[in-house]
Amino acid sequence: MNLINKLPSFYDNYITKPIQDSFTVEADLINDEVEKTLEQFFVDSATYGLDKWEKMLGISKNNNDIQTRRENIKAKMRSRGTTTVSVIKNICEAYSNGIVEVIVNHSDYSFVVDFVGSIGVPKAFAELDKTINEIKPCHLAHSYRFNYNTHSDLANYTHRQLANYTHNEMRNSSELRGGQ
Repeated sequence: MNLINKLPSFYDNYITKPIQDSFTVEADLINDEVEKTLEQFFVDSATYGLDKWEKMLGISKNNNDIQTRRENIKAKMRSRGTTTVSVIKNICEAYSNGIVEVIVNHSDYSFVVDFVGSIGVPKAFAELDKTINEIKPCHLAHSYRFNYNTHSDLANYTHRQLANYTHNEMRNSSELRGGQ
């Protein structure tokens, strides 16, 4: 923001221009700080404000990366109220960043969380399992089903091409799914 342009033209001289330029620098700094502060009001853009979100929701301090902390906050916000299949589905989707199906087995009082839209175990799986254990009714058992790359997914690659990957990367990499 150039403040000198907001003033009448006779202020654009060698005396007032340096003063207005310094005001412009300060105004830009203030605007940047206001923008950074506003970002803290939204979980997806918060950085240093995540501590406040965690305190407000009763999430214990941890040393997770920013993205995992955001996932924990969003999952905790979604877990309020009565636990239903859709609540469990939303929480799991928040952690996995993919589509999840929840299969209820009424006969044996259990449910299965099937991660159909992602490959491998979600990065923050321990936090997800902890959250599910906190919100699910205590009489229900639960299990998880994960997708991995299979031989048919990797069949289009040669051994030489796959030599660049570890076995874990071959099992869990979405880049390798579906061929070259």
